[in-house]
Amino acid sequence: MARGAAVVGIYEHPDRLSPSASAMQLQAIAAAAALRDAGLKPSDVDGLFSALDGGLTSRLAMAEYLGLAPTVVDTTMVGGASFEFHVAHARSAILAGKCEVALITYGATNRSAAVRIGTGAPPSYGDDNPGENMEAPWGATLIANYAMVATRHMHEYGTTPAQLAEIAVATRHHAVRNPDAVAAMKALGFRHTGPLTVDDVLASPVVADPLRKLECCMVSDGAGAVVLASDRVAEATRKPPVWVLGSGEAVKYTTNGGDICRTAAARSGPIAFAEAGVTPADIDVAMIYDSFTVTVLTVLEDLGFCAKGEGGAYVEGGRLRFDRPGGPALNTDGGGLYSNHPGMRGLFLLIEATRQMRGESTAQVPGARLAVAHGNGGMLGSRHAGGTVILGSERP
Repeated sequence: MARGAAVVGIYEHPDRLSPSASAMQLQAIAAAAALRDAGLKPSDVDGLFSALDGGLTSRLAMAEYLGLAPTVVDTTMVGGASFEFHVAHARSAILAGKCEVALITYGATNRSAAVRIGTGAPPSYGDDNPGENMEAPWGATLIANYAMVATRHMHEYGTTPAQLAEIAVATRHHAVRNPDAVAAMKALGFRHTGPLTVDDVLASPVVADPLRKLECCMVSDGAGAVVLASDRVAEATRKPPVWVLGSGEAVKYTTNGGDICRTAAARSGPIAFAEAGVTPADIDVAMIYDSFTVTVLTVLEDLGFCAKGEGGAYVEGGRLRFDRPGGPALNTDGGGLYSNHPGMRGLFLLIEATRQMRGESTAQVPGARLAVAHGNGGMLGSRHAGGTVILGSERP
């Protein structure tokens, strides 16, 4: 049985606008490239993990499309956190000796398809959703759900719009160093692709009060893949392995008297940190799902980087920049705000965290040894899933 599991291959498709390609094609390109990055072949893959948008059959079709013969298959679909769940499940399968090489893939073309992810109606799940009859009639959009959390956080803790804007400013500081992120902003029609100030963010149009345009993730096309392997395989791969040290999974939903500012990270984070034997103070890089700035703020608190309600003060002064001391570097690829967000971004958190551990990031933290990747899936103010993964450059 394996003693550990490591990320040994990664790939992020550089195109954020691919009108002539299908999601499956983009995903296949990413999968093949991630295997090459690891120095492995498709025939080496015995575990397949996929959350491709669409029905169950489309997710299972990846095996046929790529010509794989996996003996472990997982199509867990919990939105943007799916891929952190996949890492946890793949690691368990590897440690149990059920597979040795696990391929995790994702691809989507939501920008080319003009999908209104944030401003359209949230998906309806009919009678199976216990909150449907209380929520659907009122017409709240997805972004309105997140704006509700931001408004509550401001009311409860005195958080200011300028503090939320600091998250966007830090993320753009990293995006301008990433050629793929700059190209993405240009391809998607951003009017300005240089650094931002807090005033720039606050001057952008309100989309759902208090969240402004520059606090909302882009909608792009995109694809990526991650390869996990047992320690036996990892010893012979092309790049230094990046070890999975801990993981945690949780869900959150509204309850009478519940706190909508507290996310699933409050439960998944402590599990992952305890398993890894590290604390938030040890973390060099924080790859946190940035669907909106308020997502990052609340998750930073719930992962334990600061106390609940202190996130606003915590992020001030450029603390989250890769070239500033005092806090973990946030979303060093440019994040979902300014690099890519094809609909579910959790896989790209893992890819950039791995780059940081390898020393390959365009906003590299000197001597980075530990990273946390936290995915959020669903809607922050109602029901969502949270997956936390701790990655390290050293074998556990």
